[in-house]
Amino acid sequence: MMSATVLVVDDSPTKRYLLVSWLSRAGFTVLEAETGGAALARLLEAEVDLVVLDVKLPDMSGFDVCETIKSDSRYGVLPVIHVSAHAVDVGDRTQGLNRGADAYLVEPIEPDELIATAQAVLRYYRARQRAELLAQRMVRLAEATLAINSASTLPTLLSAAAEGAADIFGGPVVVVAETFDGESLAASGSPPTVRRWAVPRHQVAVGSLVRSDEPADWDVVGWPEGETVAVAAARLRADRPPVYVAVPGSSQTPGFPVLRQLSQAVAAAVEAQRSFDEEHRIAVTLQRSLLQSRLPEVSGVDLGVLYEPASAQTEVGGDFYELTVLEDRLLVAIGDVAGHSLHAATVMAEIRHAVRAYAVEGHSPAAVLELVNRFMRTVLPAESATLCLLTLEPSTGRIRMASAGHLPPLVHVGGDVQYLQPRGALLGITAPRRAEIEYILPPGGTLVLYTDGLIERRDADLDQGLSALAAGAALVEDDLDAFCRRLHSQLAGAREQADDIAVVALRRSL
Repeated sequence: MMSATVLVVDDSPTKRYLLVSWLSRAGFTVLEAETGGAALARLLEAEVDLVVLDVKLPDMSGFDVCETIKSDSRYGVLPVIHVSAHAVDVGDRTQGLNRGADAYLVEPIEPDELIATAQAVLRYYRARQRAELLAQRMVRLAEATLAINSASTLPTLLSAAAEGAADIFGGPVVVVAETFDGESLAASGSPPTVRRWAVPRHQVAVGSLVRSDEPADWDVVGWPEGETVAVAAARLRADRPPVYVAVPGSSQTPGFPVLRQLSQAVAAAVEAQRSFDEEHRIAVTLQRSLLQSRLPEVSGVDLGVLYEPASAQTEVGGDFYELTVLEDRLLVAIGDVAGHSLHAATVMAEIRHAVRAYAVEGHSPAAVLELVNRFMRTVLPAESATLCLLTLEPSTGRIRMASAGHLPPLVHVGGDVQYLQPRGALLGITAPRRAEIEYILPPGGTLVLYTDGLIERRDADLDQGLSALAAGAALVEDDLDAFCRRLHSQLAGAREQADDIAVVALRRSL
């Protein structure tokens, strides 16, 4: 026997008593009203599943009451059964059904007939409500899945999953997954926050399952009194940890179809994110291994560097820097090979080693660029790169500098900022010899070299980026590593980084 609350509306005390008695004995909770107006008011006050409505009422017809219930969204979707001892002909029944009634019974009514009709109408409406709820949840599931798969990091993925689960099921939710290096993260709350939290351990085979847990096992969030927790666990591979989606147990329909699909969508997205993060870490480790691991110690010169790989891809890039002591001079180089791939990184390594080798032989910066360009055209004819190269004499501050298509170095002296303008075509093409300029860096002066990822934006021109860098370099910290980090923070901000960034800062301290 299904449980339901029925509102009986009839102005005849005797008839109302009979209807209430029959329905009560059948297990229904029964409310009463004598008039149409009282019935409509009662529906706004109480949770009612079914209305048994007399056609003839003292204040308004049962047809009007039924039509009001069916057309006014305040009453929700309610089934109505008409009962009548007077309006019994075909025209009356036709009007009642056409104006929204779900069934029409004429007296004399048998108790079993009333109960069977009520149960049939309720079964239909509950099946319809389940279907509508499932359809609504499937639409929200599609939207949540899109948001989940659009996330670029695991924390934002878990937040999107928690927000989607709350939108689908309502109430508190928790979504848990592990990073590729084994850290367990949980997203919960509204708006969702992500924190470290270890889920209680259970055996989960490959696939998905739904179990019922106690709220105490999921105390990362508060649950309503008396609520159980429906926990969907999904695992795609035996060598990977499962993901968990925990929602209120009372929100679930038989079979947990939407919860299962949501957990599987989260598991697939988490697996892809884990693989991305792992590949990105390997790529960054490889790229860093190709860069200079230790800076030289040079008397009279303070040094600072920063290298940040792109966040939007797993491929390694071609940005590099080089600082090497050549007898009484410091060699400083910064460059950028076109492309993002393992091949670009290997080209970067070859160019970096060629620069160092030619410089060690004693060639001037302009001559080094010419030799490297010849090397590239012979050995790497399909590649191109930009490069800025200089030598600094710490004792005098004398700088000899040449550039192959690279962005202009910035100089900060006594609070003033300017850009040096060495000019020359990029490496990898036939071009006139790159010119060389000289500059004296005074004591306390700071020189900044950088790659384009620091200042270039898709939505702004290059001059805006150069102006922003000049403004940021108006102040130079005592710690040049901190200075480089601040420039990165100010210019790159919290946005997703689309390109590698390399920054080299040197200050003459004599």
